[in-house]
Amino acid sequence: MSLALSDLKNLLGADADSLLNHKPKIPSSRLHVPGPKSWKEIFSQSDRSAAVQKNLDALYGHGRLGGTGYVSILPVDQGIEHSAGASFAKNPDYFDPENIIKLALDGGCNAVASTYGVLGIMAKKYAGKIPFIVKINHNELLTYPNKFDQIMFGTVQQAFDMGAKGVGATIYFGSPESGRQIVEVAHAFAKAHQLGMFTVLWCYLRNGSFKKDGKDYHTAADLTAQANHIGVTIEADIIKQKLPTNNGGYLALGQESSYGKTDKRVYEELCSDHPIDLCRYQVANCYMGRIGLINSGGESKGASDLGDAVRTAVINKRAGGSGLISGRKAFQKPKEEGIALLNAIQDVYLCKEVTVA
Repeated sequence: MSLALSDLKNLLGADADSLLNHKPKIPSSRLHVPGPKSWKEIFSQSDRSAAVQKNLDALYGHGRLGGTGYVSILPVDQGIEHSAGASFAKNPDYFDPENIIKLALDGGCNAVASTYGVLGIMAKKYAGKIPFIVKINHNELLTYPNKFDQIMFGTVQQAFDMGAKGVGATIYFGSPESGRQIVEVAHAFAKAHQLGMFTVLWCYLRNGSFKKDGKDYHTAADLTAQANHIGVTIEADIIKQKLPTNNGGYLALGQESSYGKTDKRVYEELCSDHPIDLCRYQVANCYMGRIGLINSGGESKGASDLGDAVRTAVINKRAGGSGLISGRKAFQKPKEEGIALLNAIQDVYLCKEVTVA
């Protein structure tokens, strides 16, 4: 049963009017807005091969959001990124890779994104039933003390051989290792495109100096948007980014150094502090929406998860984004609750009354 607009308003609570009626500083007339043919029109003009476009069609055509121009993806790479115990102790069924894929299928997702091992062990049974996105690099979290560096766990050829439609990778922009990661991922994405697979880039920031005067700028709109802009430069077909929570990272970090470059118009003419404006600036840096922006669902916080997920989806959709990629909020619950949460996210994108602002 789909959520009606009244249900969505109840979940948004006191923020409903602000989120559903806000008019952003960058008008939607400047965007390439997701729609039933949007990805076909955009990529038909690109250098992406017919094979890449066919696999993008498979992604955008699958699940409850199939044919809408929006995507709902289940990502479960947390067994490496956050440790298996921290990720699956809440619901040990998901130590078993088949249950991850079943959740994505039963939850009506466009695709499932996970590790070589998770998808490879079930490839012959499920690769033809739901698009696979193989996450090709990870932050290995067992080294003591912990370090933050994305390293390759396999080859693009392996992902192709198991029948994956796409590959995903993370770059920790701002980290000392980001230069190497950019080169590695750019080469991997070029290989994926040669083999006909689409590419998804997790554009995350990592630098201890991005926390300043008690404020965390890892999710600042200006910094994350620039990470997006670098991501589309190396030909990511979809950008995954955390929802922005503040702005002014360049301003704060550059006060006492020559760090970065920005323009006051970013903050005065293109953005406000409203969450839809902050997210729209991320979309603008994805070639004004030619490359789809999907925001992450974030960690599970328990009782507030459904409302938080719906809020994130509303912000992303109204900002001109292309969907949500939500994992822990879904798989760290009993399966039926996880399916209900995924469906609620999808209902936001299916709800015609929730428009691009």
